[in-house]
Amino acid sequence: MSDDKHERELRGYERMLERLRDRLDTAEKELGPHVREALEHARDRAVELGELTREEADRVAEWLRRDLEEAADYTARNNRDLSAWLHMDVQLIENWLLDRFTSVADRTRLEWLEFQQFLERASEYHTGEIAGPGRLRCQACGEHLTFTRPGHIPPCPKCRGTVFVRASADAA
Repeated sequence: MSDDKHERELRGYERMLERLRDRLDTAEKELGPHVREALEHARDRAVELGELTREEADRVAEWLRRDLEEAADYTARNNRDLSAWLHMDVQLIENWLLDRFTSVADRTRLEWLEFQQFLERASEYHTGEIAGPGRLRCQACGEHLTFTRPGHIPPCPKCRGTVFVRASADAA
């Protein structure tokens, strides 16, 4: 994947997260759409504005959905805050990103509790996808990758593995 395409997808992830947060703020006031609908709106808006192609927007929306569901699931199951899920000091994360991610993840947590039975499968992360802030563990060798902001997932630096799972403070 070219650097330009990587940057485009990273910017798309960040913009989509911002739109998702804005839409949820509005929805909260109007008793409007759920997180899924808000994410679809953010995805469609990215395409409408020409920021991402439909294919790119679908991929980015799926990655963002996965990250939010993982965060909501962890905080709901463990009654812990996002800093444990991120497995890092929240001071390391850019303030604007933390604010947006936390805001959306809190709303997602409520919906997550309602839909938890449908989301039993463990989410896998793959090289080339974008992951939000936090730690991923290589399925092949256990090596950890740490993200302080959204970024493309590289192959494992230790074994070149390409499949990862979210690593929380509990799993360290």
